[in-house]
Amino acid sequence: MKIYEIFDKRELMPLFLIADEQESMVEKYIDEVSTFVLDDDGVKGEISVCAVSESVLEIKSLAVCPCCRKKGFGRALVNFVCEKYKNQFKIVQVGTGDSPLTVPFYKKCGFEKSHIVKNFFTDNYDHPIIENGVRLVDMIYLRKAL
Repeated sequence: MKIYEIFDKRELMPLFLIADEQESMVEKYIDEVSTFVLDDDGVKGEISVCAVSESVLEIKSLAVCPCCRKKGFGRALVNFVCEKYKNQFKIVQVGTGDSPLTVPFYKKCGFEKSHIVKNFFTDNYDHPIIENGVRLVDMIYLRKAL
C-alpha cells in the first residue's frame, strides 16, 4: 500500500462523487485542494485537503471505493494527512452530513464535534442528499488537534 499526491484530479471525479454527489459542489474546490490517493494494487481511495487558515487544515473530500470499505483505507488516508501536516497546522477539520456512516468514522479517528452550519445541504444542493436513509440538512464540523 502506498499513498501519494496526484495532480490530475479530474481523473478521480468518480471517487470525488462518492464523497460529494453533486459535481458542481466538487468543482468549487477541486482546483484548490491537494489530493492524495491510496494505491493498493490499484487506487482504492482519495483524500483532498486545503488550508482554511494558518492553523486549520480542512479535509474537503475523503472517498474509498465501495468494494474496499471496512479495510482501513479511509483511516490510513486520514492518518497520512494528519502525519504529513502535523508540523504545519494545529487542527484538522472536516465538514460532513450528520450521517450514521460518517460521523462515527471520524469520531473513531479522534475527531470531536466543533460546530454546525444550519441548512447547508438544503441551501446548497439542487436535490435532497440521502445517506444511509437519512436526509442531510446541516453540515456538522468535526475537529482534531494535530
